[in-house]
Amino acid sequence: MRARARGWRYLVPRFDAPGEPVGLVLDPRGAIDTVADDDAIRQSLLLLISTRPGERVMRPEYGCNLHQLVYAPNDDTTAGLAIHFVRQAVARWEPRVDVVSVDATGDKDDSTRLEITLDYRVRATQRVGQISVPLHLLDGVGA
Repeated sequence: MRARARGWRYLVPRFDAPGEPVGLVLDPRGAIDTVADDDAIRQSLLLLISTRPGERVMRPEYGCNLHQLVYAPNDDTTAGLAIHFVRQAVARWEPRVDVVSVDATGDKDDSTRLEITLDYRVRATQRVGQISVPLHLLDGVGA
């Protein structure tokens, strides 16, 4: 069976491999490694969520506005905005998935960390996936 979605394997900073080199991944032969199907869609979602609108020259509106929350307090309003930004970005830019749920909760041990969880369903396969994204907030740092 042919892959429905295919792309180059890319380690997304902050999400895939903290502390590891990021960027394109090479296979054992030295060629650019690829991902397919559900893994390609997961990777696309991570890239979408980690891209600020304006970063891509040819597609300036592409991305997620989570960066706007960096200086916000870690409260219910910020969590609600994070949920809104993720839901809005996925609905607009990733037609291959349906959003099942999005949640954001503050870390009890770290007041500067907001954990965002996206549950999604791949339309082509009906498989469910989950992505957990930490958002580090600077409000109150050093206070």
